[in-house]
Amino acid sequence: MTDQNTVGLKKLALHDLHVALGGKMVPFAGYEMPVQYPAGVMAEHQHTRRAAGLFDVSHMGQVILRPKGDMAALVAAFESLMPVDVAGLAEGRQRYGLFTNETGGILDDLMFANRGDHLFVVVNAACKEADVAHMQKHLSAVAEVRHITDRALLALQGPGAEEALAAWVPGVAEMRFMDVRVFDTLFGPMWVSRSGYTGEDGFEISVPEAGAADFARTLLGSPGVMPIGLGARDSLRLEAGLCLYGHDIDTGTTPVEAGLTWAIQKSRRAGGVRAGGFPGAERILHELAEGPERLRVGLLPQTRAPMREGTPLFAPDGTPLGEVTSGGFGPSVQAPVAMGYVAASHAAPGTALEGEVRGKRLPVTVTPLPFQPTTYKR
Repeated sequence: MTDQNTVGLKKLALHDLHVALGGKMVPFAGYEMPVQYPAGVMAEHQHTRRAAGLFDVSHMGQVILRPKGDMAALVAAFESLMPVDVAGLAEGRQRYGLFTNETGGILDDLMFANRGDHLFVVVNAACKEADVAHMQKHLSAVAEVRHITDRALLALQGPGAEEALAAWVPGVAEMRFMDVRVFDTLFGPMWVSRSGYTGEDGFEISVPEAGAADFARTLLGSPGVMPIGLGARDSLRLEAGLCLYGHDIDTGTTPVEAGLTWAIQKSRRAGGVRAGGFPGAERILHELAEGPERLRVGLLPQTRAPMREGTPLFAPDGTPLGEVTSGGFGPSVQAPVAMGYVAASHAAPGTALEGEVRGKRLPVTVTPLPFQPTTYKR
């Protein structure tokens, strides 16, 4: 099923498969993407939590950074773009990263992997052209920046993911969370990471487009594997307390405000061996030391009405405090859940706030994230 507003959008390599599976195609980040399949968002969400869900995330950007000379020079240059430890990342491992701007805002969040003689980077779809240009501008003296356009990217998520993938890619069961490996398979060389964006154990798999459809059909033929659309991907990541770029984080949000301080390793902080030296370091290091003026928090509405993005948040005395950036119904927790930014003075778990929904102030409570415990294989 295709939405009439998808005319002129890019199509995924697996477009025909999504249509054959009954996917409802909608516009997303310049692509025609399946938002759901006939089972519906609720069933897809719950199936991923108890079995395995297959997501097509080929709209995201895949980039190879290959050194022109010394690998150490590339690592140092790449590290200078973010407040994250790149030099300390071991071969065969992946890490969450953040490109920042001169005011400490987030240009994009991303994943990068050390594959020995090069780095592999995965960036968000809406930002990929800007990210590639950013890397070419700052890294071209030390690296070849190659945007990969002939590979699909699939995510297999849920407690059944390991068994389903290991049947066709022996060796993946040995991987732990954030490991990366390359496998020769019947479907072509696969670049596999044990990661995802659902809070569940699982894998992200880059596969040549020529073998992608057969690979996807093979996985979908495995017991317990179901195709999952954007709708359930969003509700899964929201329950896991994970940020969506352009909503929960953007160029006006710092990593500290966003509660992403876990991604800033000790080596890049004040007193660390490679402290600072990244865009926006002055503000980010100041906020790490003194605290930010606002913080991203989990929010539990106390009524059955979801509080969606843009819902204004107030103190009980009517003082404006911030707004919701992501919100909806959490199928796993069977309740509305949300995330948003509030003044740091009102960010402690248990704080009672009010959200304005259709002109009415309704009670909402600040709560720790995530809403649903993660099940990563450590």
